[in-house]
Amino acid sequence: MKKMSDNTQSKKQNREKKILVRVEQVKKHFPVMRGMIWQKQVGAVKAVDNVSFDISQGETLGVVGESGCGKSTTGRVILQLQRASSGRIFFEDIDLTELDDKELIKIRPRMQMIFQDSYDSLNPRHSVGHIIAEPMVIQGVMSISQMRGRVMELLELVGLNPNHFSRFPHEFSGGQRQRINIARALALNPDFIVCDEPISALDVSIQAQTVNLFEHLQKQLGLTYMFISHDLSMVQHISDRVAVMYLGKVMELADRDDLFSDPLHPYTQSLISAVPTPDPKQERNRRRVMLEGEVPSPANPPRGCVFSTRCPLAGDLCGKIPEYREVQARHFVACHLADGKGGSKIMNGE
Repeated sequence: MKKMSDNTQSKKQNREKKILVRVEQVKKHFPVMRGMIWQKQVGAVKAVDNVSFDISQGETLGVVGESGCGKSTTGRVILQLQRASSGRIFFEDIDLTELDDKELIKIRPRMQMIFQDSYDSLNPRHSVGHIIAEPMVIQGVMSISQMRGRVMELLELVGLNPNHFSRFPHEFSGGQRQRINIARALALNPDFIVCDEPISALDVSIQAQTVNLFEHLQKQLGLTYMFISHDLSMVQHISDRVAVMYLGKVMELADRDDLFSDPLHPYTQSLISAVPTPDPKQERNRRRVMLEGEVPSPANPPRGCVFSTRCPLAGDLCGKIPEYREVQARHFVACHLADGKGGSKIMNGE
C-alpha cells in the first residue's frame, strides 16, 4: 500500500512541476531527390510526423519504438542539431525554432546530448581532459586552470579516476567511455539532456551501472532527461512517463505505471508482450502478440493509421488518421479502437 501511495505522490509532484520542454506538432521530413544534373524533389522521408509532447522539470521521459521510428531524429530536432520542417519547440518560454545559430549558441549550454556510440563520439586524437574541457573552451566560461579542476571534478562525479585526465579514449572500456561522454555533457551544467540509446552498445552488467549513474546524477543535479531506447525493461526502470513511437508518430504517451499495466494501443501491447518476465510460471502463461509484416517505409507510409498494415484489428475505420487524444488522465493514444475503458482488452477482441 505504501508503494502505491508513493507512486501516486510522485505523479502528483511531476504534474506540479513546470514544463521545461514543449514540442508542438513537430515534423521533420527529409527530401527525396532524383536526377543526375537537374535534381528534383520526388518525395520525402517522414522521419518525424506531427509529434507533440512535453517534459516537466526533473522528469525522465522514455521514448521507445522499433529502429527507424524517429526516436533519435526527434531528440536531434529538439536540440536543433537538425532543424524541424514545421512545428514549434519551446525550452521554457523560448521558441527554439525561431532562434538563429548565434542565438542558439547562448542557450546550448543548458541542453546537451549523449550519443549511442561511446567510441565514435570521442575524438581519438584528444585526451580525456581535452574532450571534457572542449565545451567550456567553446563557451569561454572559465580560465585554463579552472577548467582542469572542473574536468577532474567531473571525472570523479561519473565514477572515473581524476588522475586519468591525460589518457586517451582507446585506453578505456566501453562503459568508461560512455561515462566520459556523460562527463562532457555535464561540463556546462545543463538542465536538459537527450540520452540517445546510451546503453545499447554496453554489456548487460554495465548497462545497469550506467542507468544507476543516470539516476544518481538526476537526483544530485536536478537533471531532466529524454531517454531514448528500444529496451523496454530499462525504460520502465528509469522513466517517469513513456512515449511509444511508430513510423514517425507518437502512438501512446502515459505515466510509466499506467502504460505498462494497461496499454491502450495495439502496438504498445505487442511491444510489452515481447518483454520476458523473470517468473517462469508467468512466462509460460504469458500471451504474446505477434505482428506480421515489415515496417512500412517512412517515404511511403500507409494512409490513415500508419500501424494499420500490421494491426490484427485494422478495419475500415483505420483508413482515417486517428486523433491523438487524451482518453484517460495524462494518458494519450492515437487509435480509433482505444476508448480508455479497459484498453488492455483491445487485442483480445473484447
